[in-house]
Amino acid sequence: MRRREFIAGLGAAGWPLAARAQQGERVRRVGVLTFGAETDTAAGAPMRKLLGDELRKLGWIEGRNLRLDFRFGNRDDTQTRVFAADLVQLMPDVIVTSYTVAIRALQEQTKTIPIVFYSAGDVLEKGTVTNSARPEGNVTGFTNAFGSLGGKWLQLLKEVAPDITRVLFIYVEGGGYYLQSVETAARSLGVQVVAILVSDADGRKAAIEAFAAEPNGGLLATPGSVAFAPNELIRLAAQHRLPAIYTGVLPPASGGLMTYSADSESLRGAATYVDRLLRGARVSDLPVQYPTKFRLAINLKTAKALGLEVPASILLRADEVIE
Repeated sequence: MRRREFIAGLGAAGWPLAARAQQGERVRRVGVLTFGAETDTAAGAPMRKLLGDELRKLGWIEGRNLRLDFRFGNRDDTQTRVFAADLVQLMPDVIVTSYTVAIRALQEQTKTIPIVFYSAGDVLEKGTVTNSARPEGNVTGFTNAFGSLGGKWLQLLKEVAPDITRVLFIYVEGGGYYLQSVETAARSLGVQVVAILVSDADGRKAAIEAFAAEPNGGLLATPGSVAFAPNELIRLAAQHRLPAIYTGVLPPASGGLMTYSADSESLRGAATYVDRLLRGARVSDLPVQYPTKFRLAINLKTAKALGLEVPASILLRADEVIE
């Protein structure tokens, strides 16, 4: 009875691992920590379900030879750090994670447990890894962006909203590496950049309201800054009539003007790295993977509400057009 209570206290829903495993088969433990919320999606599906499905395809089945321990930071730095310590104490075989805040929290807790990320921006620029071809520490994975994307985001926004002369670039800690390419593009496009570091939804709201007090503005929100209450971000942009380009977890159908992000295959890739690590690979054998395909989506209803006429050149390049 005490054993069952102990396991239940660790989140095992009251069932011992051995009772669920086939006789003689070793159960491997994988921890999962994300700065985001449980409702966040990847490739159109809840992260919890998608990761489980991908690992199942590779032969790792919960209740038979796999135990998954999930922790969701709900976009709270402190809670994410507490959960990082919690997961490391469970001594999993591998930890899967996303967002820079979560990765750094885990790095502070362990230098030995393999960590596989699936969404982390440019990890080389941030110093998360020092050698992407052959990672030297305990961290590798699949990133979703790199610094030069900042200029591409601004270029696309200017094409759709040619009258903007100012852009608010909002970013979170670790996301400032996009700024150089944004400023380089801004000089050639004749756009003034106002860059503001935010740490929560309230700070983001204050920044947008202050910026919107002057005309001809646009909004560029980096992946980390979108993570704070994304629907509230869309509402603020609409309220202040700011043409905006979004990145990362925000689906275009939510009402944002446009998105340009890597195709959401990174979590599937992370599952393959987990599989290889569980079968004996070393982190140094698994190079950091960068995105090669990006997806452009535009919401014509939102464009119309803002008084924008989307150029045919954008519509022809778009992977998704919402009418």
